[in-house]
Amino acid sequence: MAKTKTKTTKKPAATRARAADPAASPGPTSMAPNVDIGISDKDRRTISQDLSQFLSDSFTLYLKTHNFHWNVTGAMFNSLHAMFMDQYTEQWNALDETAERIRALGYNAPGSYAEFIRLSSITEEPGLTEAPDWREMVRQLVVGNEAVCRTARRALAHADDAGDDPTVDLLTQRLVVHEKNAWMLRSLLQ
Repeated sequence: MAKTKTKTTKKPAATRARAADPAASPGPTSMAPNVDIGISDKDRRTISQDLSQFLSDSFTLYLKTHNFHWNVTGAMFNSLHAMFMDQYTEQWNALDETAERIRALGYNAPGSYAEFIRLSSITEEPGLTEAPDWREMVRQLVVGNEAVCRTARRALAHADDAGDDPTVDLLTQRLVVHEKNAWMLRSLLQ
């Protein structure tokens, strides 16, 4: 069986985009009061930028997992098709919590493919024109889940330093899921 050459799933640190300065909400012309939840404006902005990167990595991993669910073939089809569906369904449901946390901090969440691509450390994988074999799919999902964990840990450190317990809680829960997914997927290749 020929090996499929695929893209790497991690962008070099120098090329990873830092989240653009997110738009504050409410905007300058709004009659709503400014956000005052006991976290400084500077910390809320930094945490929102971190969460924007986390959301982008999470969305890109969701999309890759769903892509692989659709396009997996071979001897492991049945079990991987089901496993990928369980994982992408859980990932999809978690995306909203992250975006809503960014909004609760007073900033807009990224919401376009262009923003996700720019902010994510995970590359997309084609589905229509080519698809790797199941082993490469599993390998990429291990690497992708671990990338999400690294992004979560960076965001968690800033949130913890700022006393942002809801964000710490959200990211801790996500780490449990993504570390478990990486372990389960890695086990298929050992």
